[in-house]
Amino acid sequence: MDLKGLVDKAKTALRGNPHLIEKGGAAIDKATKGKYTGHVDKAQDAVRKAVGAENQGAPQPGQTPQNPTAQNPTPQNPTPPQDQPRQNPPQ
Repeated sequence: MDLKGLVDKAKTALRGNPHLIEKGGAAIDKATKGKYTGHVDKAQDAVRKAVGAENQGAPQPGQTPQNPTAQNPTPQNPTPPQDQPRQNPPQ
């Protein structure tokens, strides 16, 4: 496969899965500890425009993401400490 074919294949994949653009940016932000967040955001916008996914992916200002992830989620079924017996809820 030549370079043009590879680029076209990448564009098609990103157009069909725009969340990967966000995921890649998040990985870069994590690796750089957010030092280049502004640059990463601009690059993500450029990639969205290049692949034709401008209306997909990142929420526009004033919108909330469809699947926001909590910063400190609480476990659904926390396990009790090992030294204390588990108490049954009242019925």
